[in-house]
Amino acid sequence: MGILLNVITVIISLIFLIPLLVVFLNSFKNKAESNTMTLHLPKEWVFENFQVVIERGKLIQSFFNSFFYAVAGSLLIVLLISAAGFVLARNRSRINRFLYYFLILGIAMPINNVTLMKVMKLTHLINTRMGMILIYAAINIPISLFIIYGFVGNIPVEIDEAAIIDGCDAKNLLVRIGFPLLVPVMVTIFVLNFMGIWNDFTIPLYYLNNSEKWPMTLAVYNFFGIFENQWNLVCADITLTILPVLILFVLAQKYIVGGVSAGAVKE
Repeated sequence: MGILLNVITVIISLIFLIPLLVVFLNSFKNKAESNTMTLHLPKEWVFENFQVVIERGKLIQSFFNSFFYAVAGSLLIVLLISAAGFVLARNRSRINRFLYYFLILGIAMPINNVTLMKVMKLTHLINTRMGMILIYAAINIPISLFIIYGFVGNIPVEIDEAAIIDGCDAKNLLVRIGFPLLVPVMVTIFVLNFMGIWNDFTIPLYYLNNSEKWPMTLAVYNFFGIFENQWNLVCADITLTILPVLILFVLAQKYIVGGVSAGAVKE
């Protein structure tokens, strides 16, 4: 039974990897060869595709925009939710329970772009980098709080009690005891939010009309509109877009698995 499940898992994984492999291989082909979009290896590896994409697709600026949005938004989420999740999980009073359930309601609630647009205009945050960061932080707070709340619930309360007996106040309890224990789930939340923000398309489409502030997703969309008949360049553009997220996921995979599995184990 175990072997059968492993075989099924491998097959499903290959199904999801085939589109990525098609994009990767065709990014090294010439224009005529890439029109077929097959899994065949290129007859001639055309590395110049990436140079053309970087120069004509304005990927350098959009890369730094995406990186800034993803890093700043993820860090803001991690800092706010780590502190809030630790306090709400440790002090489960009625008001804290209400706040917790009120905040995680956002997981099921859709984004009202009409209302959000009016709020952004009223606060003069529309078409600004700070506005993008605040939107991403607000959108991802519910699921991040849900993850870290469950993780904190599995940390023995005796650790806090021992620190308080030794003279630790509330601030030091959070900074010196709470944050070090939350490192696995903090990394998990950071990586998940980083990937979500990096890959997001709709938010910058609605709230950014300045091409200098576009992330890579919008740059790819614009590039595809210009070079829709040159699939080799489009595939090269897509490859460069997903590469940073893929590298981050591979490097932080053990932290993601550790953070998620730790939250599922009862002490």
